[in-house]
Amino acid sequence: MNTPPRAVVLLSGGLDSATCLAIARDMGFEPYALSVAYGQRHAAELKASQRVAAALGAKEHRTASVNLGQFGGSALTDPDIAVPEDETAAGIPVTYVPARNTVMLSIALAWAEVLGANDIFVGVNAVDYSGYPDCRPAFIAAFEHMANLATRAGIEGARLRIHAPLIDLSKAEIIRRGLALGVDYAITVTCYQADDDGRACGRCEACRLRAAGFAAAGIPDPTRYRPHAA
Repeated sequence: MNTPPRAVVLLSGGLDSATCLAIARDMGFEPYALSVAYGQRHAAELKASQRVAAALGAKEHRTASVNLGQFGGSALTDPDIAVPEDETAAGIPVTYVPARNTVMLSIALAWAEVLGANDIFVGVNAVDYSGYPDCRPAFIAAFEHMANLATRAGIEGARLRIHAPLIDLSKAEIIRRGLALGVDYAITVTCYQADDDGRACGRCEACRLRAAGFAAAGIPDPTRYRPHAA
């Protein structure tokens, strides 16, 4: 009996990463889910990641810790910077966390080497997203190149691959793909300022992109909102 290849899947607990985990499993990989507690104010997503990992059959789920909040510079890690609501700012928004995806992929890379996994999945998206520079195809390609230069696995010929299966999909397309693979979006948390129970604000950009995705897909939105949320 052939053993399925292992893959590390970055799992935030949100809509995109849950879909990414389902895709990795559907492609025949044995998924090892990795979440990162980086000092995010919306820590409810970490609880959601536990639910998602269990529901989608991750072989193992670990949460790594790295305190990006000690540097600040983002509305997601610095309580003194407000999360924008009901607006779309020009340029890179204050919700961008400096070097977040670089740090997360590096941690995933370390675990992948230990596991003997040649594949890493990340749910970045360059269509319906907030304009973050570390969600672009060029960044993913550059990181994959670096990974193969910087690791024993890469140097010894076990080529490492970074998969970003959602990168060219709209939010509606992501939702349809996930539903076809059995993702229960009611257990995910996407909101930048979700409360401790995982209920969404309905106002931040993450909430608006998510709601617009369900509307465009013609699918009822299963998101749990706080009582005051629009």
